[in-house]
Amino acid sequence: MVSQLVVRAIPPFLLSGEAGQVRRDAETVLDASELARARAMEPAAGDGFLAGRLAQRLFAAELLAVPATQLAASYTCPRCGAGPYVSHGRPGYLLGGVPAPLALSLSRAAGWTLLAAVVDPEPGLRLGADVEDAARTGFDGFPALALSAAEQHSLRALDGRDLLAARARLWARKEAWLKMTGDGLRTAPSSVDVLARPEIRDLDPAGTGLPARLAAAVALSL
Repeated sequence: MVSQLVVRAIPPFLLSGEAGQVRRDAETVLDASELARARAMEPAAGDGFLAGRLAQRLFAAELLAVPATQLAASYTCPRCGAGPYVSHGRPGYLLGGVPAPLALSLSRAAGWTLLAAVVDPEPGLRLGADVEDAARTGFDGFPALALSAAEQHSLRALDGRDLLAARARLWARKEAWLKMTGDGLRTAPSSVDVLARPEIRDLDPAGTGLPARLAAAVALSL
């Protein structure tokens, strides 16, 4: 049986005044490395980080049908390696001391959290997901920084909101791809063309629960 991709959008928690509850839940559920990383941030950023990590852990626990407290964070970074003190990189969890059968990706934009997962993934499966706010693509240097020559050419006839939306779509596809490969922003974004990669697909905001102003994409490959 082919494993299915599951995608879920989580709305901004701070709008509901839930920051205090998030911190209390985090102390109960999250690992020491995650809590330490949040404490090193500005309060608002730390609360957002905790909300995202809580959402991801609860999402994973639901998909695996286990209590969230049975999961231990197990992140992998190409430079830092893996272990209980690594709180960044490719997300994953240990369950009973062994890797949980789950591929995960998380992205945040405009307070929203986008979660993607594949349960019981085939060996070697890689996953990346990203969500982007079109309003953040309007600065003058964006094309040279983020887009390949072909991508810039594809947007030449657009302007205004249509241009910003198209930029956000390409940036979401690019970030999803770079998360999937594990390269991240160590690779110059302008050197990666994502116009026509079959491993990437755009996510319809209506289908994920995201607001229409946000663009989202997922990349999936063996």
